[in-house]
Amino acid sequence: MRTSIATVSVSGTLPEKIAAIAAAGFDGLELFEQDLLVTDETPATIRRMIEGHGLALTLYQPFRDFETLPEPHRQAAFDRAERKFDLMQELGADLMLICSSVSPQALGGIDRAAADFRDLGDRAARRGLRVGYEALCWGRHVSDHRDAWEIVRRADHPAIGLVLDSFHTLAKGIDPETIRAIPGDRIFIVQLADAPLIHMDLLHWSRHLRNMPGEGDLPVKDFVKAVYATGYAGYLSLEIFNDQFRGGSARSIAHDGHRSLVHLMDQVTREVPAARAPARPLPDRSVVHGVSFVEFAADARRAEGLAATLRTLGFRKAGRHRSKSVDLYRQGEINIVVNTEQQGQARSAFLAHGTAAYAIGLMVDDAGATLSRAVALGAEPFDQEPNPGDIRLPGIRGIGGSVIHFVDRSAELVRLWEHEFVNVADEAPARDAGLERIDHVAQTMFVDELLTSLLFYTSLFDVRKLPMVDVVDPGGLVRSQVIENDSGGLRLTLNGAENRRTLAGHFVTELFGAGIQHIAFATRDLARTAAALSANGFQPLRVSPNYYADLTARFGLPDAEVEALRSAGILYDRDADGEFLQLYGRTGEDGFFFEVVERRGYAGYGAFNAPFRIAAQKRHLAPATLPRPLERG
Repeated sequence: MRTSIATVSVSGTLPEKIAAIAAAGFDGLELFEQDLLVTDETPATIRRMIEGHGLALTLYQPFRDFETLPEPHRQAAFDRAERKFDLMQELGADLMLICSSVSPQALGGIDRAAADFRDLGDRAARRGLRVGYEALCWGRHVSDHRDAWEIVRRADHPAIGLVLDSFHTLAKGIDPETIRAIPGDRIFIVQLADAPLIHMDLLHWSRHLRNMPGEGDLPVKDFVKAVYATGYAGYLSLEIFNDQFRGGSARSIAHDGHRSLVHLMDQVTREVPAARAPARPLPDRSVVHGVSFVEFAADARRAEGLAATLRTLGFRKAGRHRSKSVDLYRQGEINIVVNTEQQGQARSAFLAHGTAAYAIGLMVDDAGATLSRAVALGAEPFDQEPNPGDIRLPGIRGIGGSVIHFVDRSAELVRLWEHEFVNVADEAPARDAGLERIDHVAQTMFVDELLTSLLFYTSLFDVRKLPMVDVVDPGGLVRSQVIENDSGGLRLTLNGAENRRTLAGHFVTELFGAGIQHIAFATRDLARTAAALSANGFQPLRVSPNYYADLTARFGLPDAEVEALRSAGILYDRDADGEFLQLYGRTGEDGFFFEVVERRGYAGYGAFNAPFRIAAQKRHLAPATLPRPLERG
């Protein structure tokens, strides 16, 4: 597989774009005309720059409004094309994209268009160049790749071929299976883009909301499978128009793009063995069977406060590391590690972010294979030299500088705790609260990191994504995206903050970056758990009494049941599958909190309750910890 990306897909100056594309591992790039026109660099310098980074110039684009024009406009279009051919030869590009005309002067007609392209093919061939024709889904006369192919077929010229763009096909709902009838050698390049499913003007949708394959909702995989059925052996190239990407990090966006293509082709080659596979097949996406542990970084003073909070939740101090300043707290299958080391990654995390859940361990069937897949997808391995005799856990750098460890679901997991930790007698034992396991983990980030995080997890683990939800905060909206697997072994809620006035925005501001904002524990009987927590001194979050008055109206719950929920601070939701009960702890100054949930067949995450919970959390935060709106002078 040879990969390419259009320069319009990433931000920055043209030299910055070229460097980012090369660093991400692409084989080539498409030069978008505007990127050339705004730079002071000469075409010859740009050519040297591209070649110096080891990249191929796969396409020069776009050339607009060419076909089926009346005279004298037709001759003017051919003259424009000749000047672009001069430029392409300076750049070292051999392929130019012409998109279907939107000109009101275009007359239309398949044969008229074919004749124009046949004549242009003669001119291109004399220079050793080629021309690819693409159907814009909003084109005046040609808006379907099938019509574009018929024009190319009738032109019948070796220098004239077809450009396929997944967005233009899929956004119009055209069946990608129709591509299979096109000979692969007549397809000159394939451009890919995904997008969220939104009913809106096609031009606006295309120009502002495209994203990487796997980040949206279009069936891009089916499109590529159909392309490879033709025998196509050229570049897979990304052409992404996205307002958010234009203002993001060029290197991060390019890195995401390359990861998306590697993941996409891994999926395609598993289903179409004849497709041109990567040199080394990737290991399977890993099934996560559960969260083995969450590790907090802290100093000695803050560790005492965290330990006190854990005890109110029913955790007991179960172990002390044999050679490090690390404590283990347990309840049910839950392991919470508190690391107060004065060196290493935990110390670095504490200095950068304060007390934070900086590392997580995930149980998988094959930790080594999981690491191999992650590295192949561009993840950075994490390898901190262990103390003598300690177990070395495979791991990678996660979102926001966090660490994700992979733990084999085997005797190794038991050995991890027995080998590295010495059992201790808890000096202040708490009442067990019936917490059994970690139900889900919520990671909060700035909204422009949300798609990166989504692609990161879905390409590495065997998970599905749920529809994105807008969560209302008194300070603005938070975009929330859930990813989960069938067993419930991995449930993550990814929350993107659009401004710092939301609780989520306050958290990433206080933490100086993305991180775990809350951990939800599962219990089978939340009423019993709430009683045990109360006996331990746990202070639940209290939402507005108006919320409980509304429960009777919404669900028809008996007054006594509603009163029991209110007195315990339990929130309630219900859907067609069952009931969901939630209990929240008080929120720390940085916005971190714990949650306890009981699922009665319910598969969601209580999104309806989120606005009421957030409003209560912000009321309970000290006013000085919340950002204030700017004063108006």
